[in-house]
Amino acid sequence: MIEERRWQDEELEKGRKAQANTPAPMISALGLDVGRKRIGVAGCDRTGLIATGLTTIERTSFEKDVEQIRQLVNERDVQILVIGLPYSMDGSLGFQARQIQKFATRIVKALKLPIEYVDERLTSFQAEQLLIAENRSPSRHKELIDRKAAALILQQWLDAKRARSKSSSQIC
Repeated sequence: MIEERRWQDEELEKGRKAQANTPAPMISALGLDVGRKRIGVAGCDRTGLIATGLTTIERTSFEKDVEQIRQLVNERDVQILVIGLPYSMDGSLGFQARQIQKFATRIVKALKLPIEYVDERLTSFQAEQLLIAENRSPSRHKELIDRKAAALILQQWLDAKRARSKSSSQIC
């Protein structure tokens, strides 16, 4: 009887330790690099550690753009959109940033999802540099640049979210 009780206590303790070491489930996010001609799209793994470029949407009309995004949202069970906002180098919002905010406002209404903005300054440049490092021509791979830029945007958001959760858990 005592041994059985000790075994139950040990099993409970193992369960508590396993639960404490299991990270909280990440919400599924989609990163968007919105441009005039294309939208780069990135997704993350279920652990929330790695962002990966998924596709590039050739912009035609708002309705068609939203429908393609909606398909990805449904397939991946997305709960939040992370949209790159191109601040000017001085930190102000220029014309393109305001256009993206208008697009984001419309997409929020259409998809009924929350959004978060990420400062996307230089992500397209970084994406081009990654292509050059892979010995690929940036001028021949515009769609790939957009996907990589979207992945950089989403990765920045994931890293910031993880850093915030670590600092808040250290406070408790």
